[in-house]
Parts: sequence; C-alpha cells; structure tokens
Amino acid sequence: MPGGLSRKFRTDTIRHAGGGIMTPDLTAVLEAYGAAGAVLRPLGAGLINQTFLVDGGEHGRFVLQRLHPIFPPEVNEDIDAVTRHLEAQGLVTPRLLRTRAGALWVEHAKETWRALTWIEGVGLERLGNRDQAREAGDALGRFHRAVSGLRHEFRNTRPGVHDTALHLANLRKALETRRDHPRYAVVEAQARRVFAAARELKALPQLAPRVVHGDPKLNNILFTPDATRALCLVDLDTLGRMALPLELGDAFRSWCNPAGEDLGGARFSLDFFAAALDGYAAQARGFITGDEWRSILTGTLTIYVELAARFCADALNESYFGWNPDAFASRSEHNEARAESQLDAARSLMEQREAAQALLDRLAPA
Repeated sequence: MPGGLSRKFRTDTIRHAGGGIMTPDLTAVLEAYGAAGAVLRPLGAGLINQTFLVDGGEHGRFVLQRLHPIFPPEVNEDIDAVTRHLEAQGLVTPRLLRTRAGALWVEHAKETWRALTWIEGVGLERLGNRDQAREAGDALGRFHRAVSGLRHEFRNTRPGVHDTALHLANLRKALETRRDHPRYAVVEAQARRVFAAARELKALPQLAPRVVHGDPKLNNILFTPDATRALCLVDLDTLGRMALPLELGDAFRSWCNPAGEDLGGARFSLDFFAAALDGYAAQARGFITGDEWRSILTGTLTIYVELAARFCADALNESYFGWNPDAFASRSEHNEARAESQLDAARSLMEQREAAQALLDRLAPA
C-alpha cells in the first residue's frame, strides 16, 4: 500500500526512543530517514508488504514499508523512475523518499525497508456506484497515457505472470502430485471447469508490450477521502511491460464484480463496465490501438481463467500467503472459493458478451 493509503488500520500506536515496545526494532531505519523517535502505526492489512504510518521527523507524515522477499530491492529503482516520470507529467503519485545518505532503501536485519510520501485518501474493496467506476477507469487511463512514452529498462521482471499455459500446467501438476489431499475430489471437479473455460478462450493477437501497473485491482487505486474521485495508483511493485488487454482485463475483473471475489455471488456488472470503459476511453484517445481495444474482452476472460487456475491449484498446494480464517476453515477452502468466484464472473461475462461487445464498439476511442 505505498503512498499513504488510509485504509482501515489498527489504532494502537508504537513509539521509539522513549515509549512502548516496537517489534521489529526499527530505530536504525527511522534514523536513516531522519525520523528518530517518530510515532508509528500499523497501516492496512496487506498480504505482502508490512506497512506503517510514520508521524514525525524531517519528512513529517510518511509511509514506511518492509519489502516482501518476493521482490528484489532493485524494484525501488523502477518505482522511482516511473513515479518521477508521472510527477513530471503532472500526475499525483506516491514518491520514494531518500535516506539522509541519498539511498532509495535501507537494508536492516537482512530486510529491505523503504519510505514513501503520504497521500491522504482511501482505498475501496468494491465499487459502490457508476461514478466510482468511471473514476477508476479515468485514473488507469491517465496512468497509461502518461507512461506510454516512458523509456526505462525495468530492473524487476515478472516472467510468466500472464502465461496462461503455464498456469494451466501448474494446475495439472497439482492434480497429479496432490492426490492425497483430503479435498482432492472437490478440487478436481472444479479443475475440470477451469480447463473447460480455458478451451473456450480466444487467442490474443500479437501486441507490443506496454508499460503497465501490473496489478490494477480496485484497492490499488487511491480515492479522495470522500471516495468520489480517484487520485492515483499505488502498490507499484508490479510495474513492468505486458500486453495492454491483460492489464485492462485484470482491472475489469476486479472492478466489475460487485459481490467481491471471496464469498460467493460473483458476477460481471455491465453497468460498472460501461462506466469504467467510458472513463478509460476519455484518456485513451491517441495511444491505445484498435487491436488492443478490441481485445479487452479476451483479456478479461483470460485473466479470469488464469486466476481460477492459480487458486484451484493452490486449493491443493496450500502455499498461498494469505487466507481468511474467520470465513474459511483452511487455505484450501479459501482458494477454492476464490477460484469459484473467477469461474462465476467469467460465466457471467460470457452470458453478456454481446452486450459487452456493443459497449466496446460504442465507446471505442476515436
């Protein structure tokens, strides 16, 4: 959650140099940023990077974050390059703060820590209305337009992130190697539906990779505190290049499901899709190609299948790093629910495909 995202967080404060106990001890990290003795609060409930809100010191209020080991420290060089470019284009964006020594990150106790500017705002788990959907589309369009001319060699790459065949192969491997899993029969039946959905996918055309956010789900968009206007994209560790319809598909699968992706009832909302498309198209004129625009539905369905395959495989592997024990008895059950949500939303989109295509035709950027 880089950039000062005011999502729900615990209200307990943790002080350094004079009050209470802090675990882990971040005294050296805070000193590196000129914030010795600052007050910290755990911020958000993200599954990957541990995040704190810091009050005090040379930078005032800022975000302190421990980088998850899945990301190399050099990802911060990518974030710095892209956010400098965004800022130069006049966009609101979180920026990395440099240490007193001029570094982009701090190595402490074999962990990587970084600091980002604070931007007052809120993150949404689900869209509440068409206006928010339009704002989300507008924000992503602003981002894509701004970075369309960026020349940067990314230090962090994510090979295979949208390799559909690889995700399906991983699911087949899980089915072959985890036959001893107590819920194998249930998951195997779900896997058959994933493979059936995969067989219905159309191939994307050959498209030049674009600079993208990489994970444009709804809660990676920062809205104003009243949740009426989208300010910017946050959580930038996934920056890189990929085919634009896959980026857009990842956005629409998240934004257009009013029921959420964990607890059943998933569907694809044409109302939210229309509003989000309208917002995006207003920014996309002049840089998105006809092939990219015409491939949005294929990209969205591809993402649904990929995610269903990933979650279904992990219902057997149980290696996913987060699950909700309040709602599910095990990681397996939670990931099965996640997979089912993707399949339900994909089915909903397929049932409305003609209407969705008509929206794409009507709203295509001139």
